[in-house]
Amino acid sequence: MKMNSARRLLQATAVLVVAAALSSCVTPKRSGNFSTTFDPPAKPVTNPAAVKVKLSTSAQRVYVMQGNEVLLATPCSVGTASTPTPHGTFRIYNKQANRRRVSQPGAGYPMSFWMEFKSAYGMHFGWVKPYPCTHGCVRLPIKSAAKIFNMVPVGAPLIIASSQPEDATIGKTLPVLDDSALADPPMSYMLSPQVFEDAKKGKVYTY
Repeated sequence: MKMNSARRLLQATAVLVVAAALSSCVTPKRSGNFSTTFDPPAKPVTNPAAVKVKLSTSAQRVYVMQGNEVLLATPCSVGTASTPTPHGTFRIYNKQANRRRVSQPGAGYPMSFWMEFKSAYGMHFGWVKPYPCTHGCVRLPIKSAAKIFNMVPVGAPLIIASSQPEDATIGKTLPVLDDSALADPPMSYMLSPQVFEDAKKGKVYTY
């Protein structure tokens, strides 16, 4: 009887150990997977005239370049198949840190750190998801948007293609960001001046 009890105890202990191990493997690690916590390292710009931006729509990656050197790399979200982000070579001709959407639906919605490269198309802060989800604009994590806004001068080229050479190198090291579980902040906050004050600090609502 004692041997059977001991055997049952060992079996139960083994089951608990395995269950704990499996639990630690399959539990999603949410920290760092939201765009609100992602903070890309950035090298300083030493030659603004040599700065350009590359965007890979298939990998959903943005690369700020100085010549052939990557200064900053970040995940992003691009347009869906029905409302794609345009491909080609553009120039960032308009920058507004505190821009709001002017058209419907969603008039007044903040698009902090707006960097326009084609009429009604721009890079700006917004929820980032691991699949195309925008109406053609390029959504960036809040800290990425702030850094890129400060690094990239008006007139800098923006090269948008289905892929970029950097996808195979630094692009592979970037995390998968998924904000789909984040609730939208209340419109009272989004329409208030506080949204832009928080953006300056790299913050979004209470996240």
